[in-house]
This record gives sequence, C-alpha cells and structure tokens, in this order.
Amino acid sequence: MCSTNTGSMLETAIRFHGHQCPGLAIGTRVSEIALRELGKPAKDEEMFAIVENNSCGVDAIQVLTGCTFGKGNLIFNDFGKSVYTFMNRKNQKALRISIRKDAVQMNNEHLDLFARIKDKTATEAEIDIFSQMHIKKSNEIMDLPEKDLMIIKEIDLKPLPMARIHESMECTICGESVMETRVMLLGGAYHCIPCFEKLTETSVRK
Repeated sequence: MCSTNTGSMLETAIRFHGHQCPGLAIGTRVSEIALRELGKPAKDEEMFAIVENNSCGVDAIQVLTGCTFGKGNLIFNDFGKSVYTFMNRKNQKALRISIRKDAVQMNNEHLDLFARIKDKTATEAEIDIFSQMHIKKSNEIMDLPEKDLMIIKEIDLKPLPMARIHESMECTICGESVMETRVMLLGGAYHCIPCFEKLTETSVRK
C-alpha cells in the first residue's frame, strides 16, 4: 500500500485535477520522488520541471511540486513521452524519471471502454465500469514499488534561464496585447500569431 503521505498527496492532486485516474497517480508518484530527492515545493523558481507530455499527471506535478506554467518553472516539450526531469537550482541536482510502459498499460477491456467513451458510444453502465477500472488502475500504480514503475537517473543538466517578463506590443489587426517574443512582423507592422496566420492564409488562397 502507498504511504499515508503519498495518499495525502494523491488526495491533493485529485482536488486540483477533479478526478482520480492513472495519469494523476503517475504524476503523484513522480512528484513524490522529486520532492524527496530535491527538496520542498518551489515557492518561486528554486526548482523547475521539464515534462514531455501534457497528460493528467502534469496537474499533479504543478500542485504538488510548485513547478507551474504561470511561474515559468514548468517547461512543456511536446514529445509524447512519459518522461519528467526536475532540477534544484541551488545545488544543481537533477533527476530524469521515465515511466515503464508495462507498469501502466491498461488491459484490453479497459482500453475498449476508453475508446467507447471517447466515441460517445458507451452506455451509462459502461461508463460506471470504466470509472471503477480507472480508479483500480490508479490505486495499483500508487502501490507499485518504485523500481517496477519508473527508472530514476541523476543527470547533469544546465540550469534553464529564469523566467523573464517581456514587453507587450499591440497587434495591428485586433488591437490586443502580444508578448514581444511572439509578435509576427508583416510589412513592418506588428501582428499576433492568429491574425498573422489569417493574413498569410488569405494570401495563399489568392
């Protein structure tokens, strides 16, 4: 069984995320390791995280480790991998945590129900069964020994730059403020990305 502290962490993650699921359990277990090895949750940018997916587990990481998008100490690399990297800026200790596929793989019935729910063809009874299976799998992940769930490596990592506050520019088309690093120039005028894309799409059609 998972420890009382880990169970409490899961409860905190569920309150933030909205429901219990296997992905949230993974994020909770990963966060537990990061905090145990690297220190307390980040109040500012003392610790940063690099996540390689945008699954449910990232919500657990944000609420439990203090590495958040808003503070700029949570970096998202869209690689579609169950890999999480953390670094303590003070002692420059860094960990790379990868999840073992076999440890979190759902069985065929679970996967079939997941597909039915996504397609909106599941019955109420099937949705209930799926919810029970999701919670059961989540609890199994919480109870797995670390070595069976993940691979933890201490790595050398160059600290990422601290988050910067950038100036805002005004989009010529919509008039909304745009961070200067995201402004697109066209004909010497400033554009936000959506307006720039609309203009260039129109040009291509012509």
